[in-house]
Amino acid sequence: MAEYFFELSQDDQREALEQVRAETGRPTHLLEKDVWVVWALRTLFDSPLAVDLTFKGGTSLSKAYKIIDRFSEDIDLTCDIRKLIADLIGSDGDLPANRSQADKWTKAVRKRLPDWIATVVRPIIKDGLTHDRLDAEIEIGGKDSDKLLLHYPALTRGTGYMAPRIVLEFGGRATGEPHQVLPVTCEMEGHLPGVSFPVASPLVMTVSRTFWEKATAAHVYCAQGRICGERYARHWHDLIAIGRSRYFANAIADRGVAVTVAQHKSFFFAEKDAAGAVIDYSSAIDGHLQIVPGGEARKALAADYAAMVADEVMVGDALSFDHLMQACSEVQAKVNEYGVNSRHGQ
Repeated sequence: MAEYFFELSQDDQREALEQVRAETGRPTHLLEKDVWVVWALRTLFDSPLAVDLTFKGGTSLSKAYKIIDRFSEDIDLTCDIRKLIADLIGSDGDLPANRSQADKWTKAVRKRLPDWIATVVRPIIKDGLTHDRLDAEIEIGGKDSDKLLLHYPALTRGTGYMAPRIVLEFGGRATGEPHQVLPVTCEMEGHLPGVSFPVASPLVMTVSRTFWEKATAAHVYCAQGRICGERYARHWHDLIAIGRSRYFANAIADRGVAVTVAQHKSFFFAEKDAAGAVIDYSSAIDGHLQIVPGGEARKALAADYAAMVADEVMVGDALSFDHLMQACSEVQAKVNEYGVNSRHGQ
């Protein structure tokens, strides 16, 4: 019978990590982090919370759909808004009737989500750590207390770009739909016949919705002409990965999802461009998407991309930044061409 990775001694865990590194070329500190990512997913989706959570974002593209070639440190999750503020939504649907109602829902989510994380989610993670006898710490994080930070005792280290922690980031202003249950395994799975690893079966957001979520977010950053913080380069990398995948044609053709994302962001994530004008998400999905930044935003993105590459987050040979931007330009052109043709009924 295979021995569970977390039941091995620390020396044997290090040896296992090194064996897989030698076989695959993937850095040990990222292989180790990946095991913790899957452990966290399994813990959440083996719990009663599973029916109310959707796993989304870049990590879902990597772990569930296998279409991006980078490691991820964050686990992005949506708590179904219909469960979080059921008393406010009722049976009228998951989008507010107007901005006033959207503001009311947003305030309620911001108030209830941190309490739900602290009183419901955190105990589940802590119980999982206790059950598996794992020496890790869990704390509330984020300026809105909407994150759980799982600090694990790292056996290996990288450059520091990827810290030895798993960030579980929760949102509560959407349903997470469309979604589906998909299997998630560790990168080390299958490389060591005598060792078993965590396996999860999360409810995962579809690629189409993830694409439009990321594309419209990149559109906002370009329109504002600035990058708000670090670690954003991964989103552009993910967009071109989707653009080169078998899911791309369906994603840009899924006008229902595109419209849903545009409407949802118009209510809950209204933003202004560099000139102070309200950003029109509907225009972004109808032929005017912009995902290639210029000026200082481009410089900041290039610096973040270089840091990501330096920590060997990319699996295999990474595109140069200029090639990344060229690929994004091609994705942008295809999306906009489809949007224009769709608008004109072609």
